[in-house]
Amino acid sequence: MAEDRPRLSIRIDLPDGTRFGPGKAWLLAAIKETGSIASAAKTLEMSYPRALKLVDEMNTQFRHPLIEKFQGGSKRGGSCLTSTGEIVLQRYTHLSDLLAKQSHAELTALFNLTDLGS
Repeated sequence: MAEDRPRLSIRIDLPDGTRFGPGKAWLLAAIKETGSIASAAKTLEMSYPRALKLVDEMNTQFRHPLIEKFQGGSKRGGSCLTSTGEIVLQRYTHLSDLLAKQSHAELTALFNLTDLGS
């Protein structure tokens, strides 16, 4: 996803050594939108095993799981965000937006010092 301006991305390093950043946030948003880990992975051009690994990691990073998985059957199963997952996605998005707005001038100044900014 190339852009013509620099952008800030936030990665949160948790005390247990795991991380939560844009990739996991995008996966949460895609699961919320599609109702499926497999569909979310496809949307993000990510392998299903990688998406499943990230889901399992996110479900153990926080006090409560972020994603609930439903088994197959007549409705074929699926996934959705738990209330904790909704809150984590909302807070991460808010934090990212807030920091992007506050850092705009500094990012622009740095960008103007690059060959791309001239």
